[in-house]
Amino acid sequence: MNKIAVIGGSHFASLKNLSLTHSASVQTPFGEPSAPLSYGILGDKEVVYLHRRGSAEPMAAHKINYRANIWALRDAGVQTIIATAAVAGITPAFQPGDLVVPDQLIDYTFGRENTFWGEDANVTHIDFTEPYSHKLRLLIIQKAKELGYQFQTKATYGITQGPRLETRAEAQMSANDGCHLVGMTGMPEAALARELGLDYACIALVVRNSFEHQSIDISTIEERGQRVEKLIEAIILEA
Repeated sequence: MNKIAVIGGSHFASLKNLSLTHSASVQTPFGEPSAPLSYGILGDKEVVYLHRRGSAEPMAAHKINYRANIWALRDAGVQTIIATAAVAGITPAFQPGDLVVPDQLIDYTFGRENTFWGEDANVTHIDFTEPYSHKLRLLIIQKAKELGYQFQTKATYGITQGPRLETRAEAQMSANDGCHLVGMTGMPEAALARELGLDYACIALVVRNSFEHQSIDISTIEERGQRVEKLIEAIILEA
């Protein structure tokens, strides 16, 4: 059965209408995932929820075991992954509170375990020209429109190493490179999903602007998070 997985980010820690059936701590050839997999039912769909940064003390982005996370979801029967992310806007068009479905990314990370193909495996080159699933992005955008949400649907997500935030000069460099957003968790997550043939797309919430030092307030984060939750539920029921 094609299960749908939701990977929760910093400001998206659960699906409130998901009827949980059980959770499971699992092991993979790459170690243990960030948190136990939470299984549940939404409508007639089977859903697996995973908190990317861990369910206890939040772990730094560069310490996340992305390989274990994606491998565990695949082994759980997942074919479709909807990932959430909290990001910063680095152009005037992307302001705190905006919801974005990025269509491209630039990877600035280093030292992360970023492939399932080890030294003893045959190298497999994946086509990563379009890093996000086209059909899943279309479904997200369609459902966002049906819900009346204002969404940005053309954006390049620059993934930084962390755990520190970017300097003003680094944000400007990323903007010059063509990025509109920066965050820390989008890679190697997207590439690993592609290596395993999984449909993967990201819904990002802009929580600050790197140049204007504007941050979104907590109540607005919660309200926007509820919108993301409602959108994800609509996508799951349609998928």
